[in-house]
Amino acid sequence: MGYVNWKGGLLMRILLTGGAGYIGSHVVKLLAKKGYEVLVIDNLSTGHKEAVIYGKLEVVDLKEKEKLSELIKEFKPDAVMHFAASIEVEESVRNPTKYYRNNTVNTLNLLEAMIENGVKFFIFSSTAAVYGIPEEIPIREDASLRPINPYGKSKAFVEEILKDFDSAYGLKYISLRYFNVAGADPEGELGQSYKKATHLITRALKTAKGEFDKLYIFGTDYPTPDGTAIRDYIHVMDLAEAHILALEYLLENKKSDIFNLGYGHGYSVREVVDIVKRVTGIDFPVEETARRPGDPPVLIADSSKAKSVLNWNPKYDNLGFIIKTAWNWELNRRY
Repeated sequence: MGYVNWKGGLLMRILLTGGAGYIGSHVVKLLAKKGYEVLVIDNLSTGHKEAVIYGKLEVVDLKEKEKLSELIKEFKPDAVMHFAASIEVEESVRNPTKYYRNNTVNTLNLLEAMIENGVKFFIFSSTAAVYGIPEEIPIREDASLRPINPYGKSKAFVEEILKDFDSAYGLKYISLRYFNVAGADPEGELGQSYKKATHLITRALKTAKGEFDKLYIFGTDYPTPDGTAIRDYIHVMDLAEAHILALEYLLENKKSDIFNLGYGHGYSVREVVDIVKRVTGIDFPVEETARRPGDPPVLIADSSKAKSVLNWNPKYDNLGFIIKTAWNWELNRRY
């Protein structure tokens, strides 16, 4: 330590789980460019080692608690950023065991390993799914947590654990509740490459490419203007920048907090499909079908707290641009 300054201090070491995945890899890139030393932990179940173009990768599963503790002891991180999780709502309804084990139990393993080795700063990748079907739109951070699927519940449980770890062990954390993350690195180095694409924009783009015969719209009877679900889409690089700001805020203020990350307005599924067709210039087949279990009608963030407290100023609040970066990635994928 000591060869890079961070606001007058020594080099900061960040341990980042899930850094070979979609969001984690974009955050790793920003951390590296800002002078942080990064150790990535990933079991590569959904991530790609080729996505770790910055920092060092250790292939470890979070269920391997002893190995995890050894790595933390050896690396001596100043903070941990946790992205490793299972994220498919529909799958969580069918297979809740996977979600409680991977998202809740494995996070507990990570937190215990941190406490054992004196690491007291934690950035948690949470989700808007903790809100369930919100009473008010846009959603504020103080809204009731009433998740309607095991994915959201598994993340809400971790947020409760974090409160208790703060009280009992002095662990300071920031929980970032994402809305719908989309897009790709504008420089083309990174993007979304899940083996099983479930996100609407990615599936629409793959349908445009001909990888799928048709795109399914799940549910056309929601209480929304066109009957399809509405979501708040945020560009992955704006999300990544918010993580850096949250980390710096946590290290400076040593105070736990929770922030929503979204743009504060939403698009329906039909609107997204129309924009994808316009950006790609391809009129691909679309079929309407029944709702998926666990999907709320509308999720839109109130992110004013992140903007005022973290000084977060998103740069890419344009769905056409978001889809264009994702399309460029699909056409020129590196992994």
